[in-house]
Parts: sequence; C-alpha cells; structure tokens
Amino acid sequence: MSAQPATTRDGSPAPKTPATPAPISQLMGELVVDLLEQTGLIPEAKIGVLREQAKHAPVVQVLIDEGLASSEAIARIVAAQYGLPVVELGNVGIDPIAASSVPLHVLEQVNAIPYAFEDDSLCVAISDPQNIHGIDALRLASRHPIALSVAASEDIANELGRLARTAEAFGTRSSLDTVELEVVDEDELDDLEVDDGISDAPLVRLVNSIIFEAAEDGASDVHFEPQSDALVVRFRIDGVLHETQRIPRRSAIGVTTRLKVLAKLDIAERRKPQDGRISLSASAAGRMLDVRVATLPTVEGESVVMRLLDKSKKPPTMEEVGLSAAMQEQLGVLIHRPTGALLVSGPTGSGKSTTLFSAMTEINRPEINVITVEDPVEYRLAGLSQVQINPRAGLTFATVLRSILRSDPDVVMVGEIRDVETAKISIEAALTGHFVLSTLHTNDAPSALTRLNEMGVEPFLTGAAVSGVLAQRLARRLCEHCKELYAASKEELDAARIPEELRHGKTELFRRNGCVRCRQTGYRGRIGIFQLLEMNEELSTLAARKASHEELERAAMVSGMSTLWADGIEKVLNGMTSLEELARVSTI
Repeated sequence: MSAQPATTRDGSPAPKTPATPAPISQLMGELVVDLLEQTGLIPEAKIGVLREQAKHAPVVQVLIDEGLASSEAIARIVAAQYGLPVVELGNVGIDPIAASSVPLHVLEQVNAIPYAFEDDSLCVAISDPQNIHGIDALRLASRHPIALSVAASEDIANELGRLARTAEAFGTRSSLDTVELEVVDEDELDDLEVDDGISDAPLVRLVNSIIFEAAEDGASDVHFEPQSDALVVRFRIDGVLHETQRIPRRSAIGVTTRLKVLAKLDIAERRKPQDGRISLSASAAGRMLDVRVATLPTVEGESVVMRLLDKSKKPPTMEEVGLSAAMQEQLGVLIHRPTGALLVSGPTGSGKSTTLFSAMTEINRPEINVITVEDPVEYRLAGLSQVQINPRAGLTFATVLRSILRSDPDVVMVGEIRDVETAKISIEAALTGHFVLSTLHTNDAPSALTRLNEMGVEPFLTGAAVSGVLAQRLARRLCEHCKELYAASKEELDAARIPEELRHGKTELFRRNGCVRCRQTGYRGRIGIFQLLEMNEELSTLAARKASHEELERAAMVSGMSTLWADGIEKVLNGMTSLEELARVSTI
C-alpha cells in the first residue's frame, strides 16, 4: 500500500517541511576543505578523509589528528587571521599566580591558560579566538582585564593537565571526579590519601605533589637525600639527576615516615635498609604507577629512593627505540627464527628490557606461547604469560625458568642472566627447540660471548645456541624546540672520527641550547645507540674454541658489525643527539 501525501484539515496538500540546514560550523569546515583542495597542499588521498571528519569535529583539530599540520603552525595561522600575538608557552613559562587567578573548570571548558601579568592585565593563551562565549566566560571569571594571545592547543592542554594534577595533589579538587581505579586485586591498591594517624595533612599533600610531579615529568627515579640543612629531592629524568626542591630539615623525618607508611615498611626501624612497594592506580598521577621504595640509613638520616614503573605504558617499536632501518631488518630475521638465543647487552639503565619488549611486540602472535620471567615486570603485554620473580618465596630466575620449560613455551624471555645456573638453562633451552631472549651486563656485543664462557657455560654450547647479540647505550635526544645549528671545526670532526664518506661536505652539526620545555638541559627524551653482532659459522667456531674478545671483535667487524660509536655518529649527523652526549655514553 503506497504512502498517501500529507494534507491539511481542508484536504489541501500540506506545505513541504524544509530540510534542516547544516550547522554553520559544518559549512565553514567544508569551505575550508574546499579551499585547501584548491591549494594542492593536501594530498588527494587525504581530502576525502578530511572532508568526512570535518563533519564531526573542527577542521583544525582534524588537520592535527591526521598529521597534516602541527598545532604550532595552526596557532600561527589562527593568530594572523585574528590579529593576535602568538605565544610559545614552553618558552615563556607559566606564572603559577596567574594560572590560579581563573577557576580551573573555566579554563578547561575554554581550553585557555593564563600565563603572566602585564601591568594590570592578565595574559591568557587560547587556541580558538572564535569561541566568543568562552572568552566572555574568561572575562567574567577574572578580576583583571584580559590580554589574549594564541598558543598551540597541545601546549595549552598539557599545561591544563599539569594544573589539574597539582590541584588534586594538594587536595584543592575533588578526586572523585578524576580518579580511576585500575582493575587489580584489592590488596595491591594503595591510596595516597590514606590517613595513617601519623602524618599531618600538609606532609601528605607534599608527598603527593612530589610523586605527581615526578610522574608528570617522566622521571624514572625519585631520590630523597638527607643533608645537614635540608632533605634534597632529586628526579632522574632521561638518565640524569636534577634537583627539584629542598625540604626543610624539620620536615625530613615526617616525609620519610609518610613514604615508609605508603610502602608498608617498619617506621620504627631506622638502622637497617628496607625495601617495599607502592601500587598507585589513580589517574591523577598521569600514569599507572608501580613504585619500588628502598631506604638506606646514612650519617645524615634515612635516604629514600623510589623507582617509578609505568604499568600502563606500551613498549615502543623497534624504530622508536632508535634502530636503523638496516639493523631493524637484520634483527627482524633473527627474532623470527624458531630456535636460538638473542642477547641484549649493556650497563644498568641502558634500555635493554625496553629493546627486548620492542622485539617481543614483533614476535607475539596467537599461534605461539610466549612466557617471560622478569624482575620487575616493566611492561604489560597482552598475549604473554609474565612471571615476576620473588626470591623470598623461592622464585628465582633459575627456578622459574625450569618450570617455564615444562609449560610448552615457544618463546622464552629471561629478564637477566645473573648466575651460571640461569645461563646454562637459557642456553640449553635455545638448543632444544625454543627461542630465548635475555640480557647481560657487558660493554659491547663480542664481550657477551666471552662472559657466558666466564660464567661456566660450555664454549661449544655458546657457539651453537647464540643467534645474535645486540649491545646498546641510551643517549639523550636534543630538544627539538631549542637545539641550535653550529659549524663544527675540522679538528672536532677529525677527533670524532667521522668518516669523509659520511660528511658529504657537511660541517654543520646540532648542539644543545636549553629552554623551559627541556628544563634548560637542551635534551628531551632518549634514543638508543646500538651494535649488532650476527652470528655466522666463523664466529660460532671462534666462540666454540673459546677465542679471545679481540679475535671475536675482529672477525665480527669483517662480517659487517659496526661499533657503538659509529651508530652514534649517524645519529649526531641526523641531528638526533650531540657529540657531547655521545662522548658521555660511549667511547671511540
């Protein structure tokens, strides 16, 4: 039965309802996409995606999300369009008094951040000058006249996140709105706000703020070091310690007591070292943290060191850790072998476990059984069976490894080969149908083969089982916002032994400078420096007859292995790090 046309009461045809017009913002987005298409600046393949996404989100945000423009470039364009100055928040810094002069919830709604006072005006950075209602809300919430500037939306969001975490740490914002609990056993959860009946509220907030600041800054360790006049707090960021604050001596015992309460340590015992842990699942910390706490009695009092492990972070890819394309290809062949052993060597804190997990992400697939034994478990990876060793319960690397081999594994990852028993079981597993990944503490790749022999592994087993050795160091990355180009002298290039074929007539290198974003260090983040030894018949024969380190190194260099320094020089020439930093972590 066909549908009848709509009619009015008197039987005349009803007027047609006009189609709902598209929102103005959507029409503006389509207009911008049309203009971009005419310029030819956007690839044709991306235009369709951009046009579709612009129906549901601001076109500017779509451009950033699709990687077609940076938030800094967008900020400059928007500022020019509206005749407003551009401000780089990372360079000018944020005045805490200015930032606190407008309620945080208003700033989050508008995506704005006050960063300074100028005469009687409050300088506010915004990302969208077209948001008239938001600007009006800012004017109503502030007691000062407002001077607007435009800043990158990502920078504003980062600063607002820092403000929110600080507010939660000091109890000025209700944690009920923002705290999310991780799904873990109840006995593993620790609450930073728990009342221990000993610490007073200011000390609780102080400890909270230090932990949140460390998480925000990406610190791997927090040191509380008692001195004659103060308790010095230092963060290890990118492998280097930085002093962040000095707590008055009168509060030192209260701070260490609070930390010991959180870590479930004996607060009355100050004469012996103690170890504990804190498991933080509050999203306010910015990361899901597993904190290892170690106390040490010193002549000035108890020192406390906290190791921050991010339980929620994802392992990087092999490209992200800094492996060159050629080395990625070589390593890719090694890790997809059904049997053998891949060893990663380097000093403590050189990123060996991270590199192993970048390889594990390539290996991991549903049709194989992957089991790891670690201390501690640094990354949580779906599809893996991960075991945390517990010496107090008798779970050592060797005992767990024996049980793992009875659990039908295809791939076994051993966090570290520390003793002869673990070494022998690992090498024998590599010869009996398993692929084994592990780490060793040696200075370079050939040393790993001699170290196994020194530990008591039979040389013929080493030569037959080991597929390859990857040696590495971690160098700090130059800050992209402030690194500067300079003309390197011929003497400097010669001293660094940069080959002529790599120079290509280039005498300009990058060096550190320093800005607010990198805490005036000139570096931000780290990158790996690598040396890959791929075993072949000659090297296996040399290892089996217990050849010296020099013989192994010479044969490996003939086979194509390069030095750690050579890999670092490539990263210096590419502007990733500096000669100064390379010399700090490696030798020629």
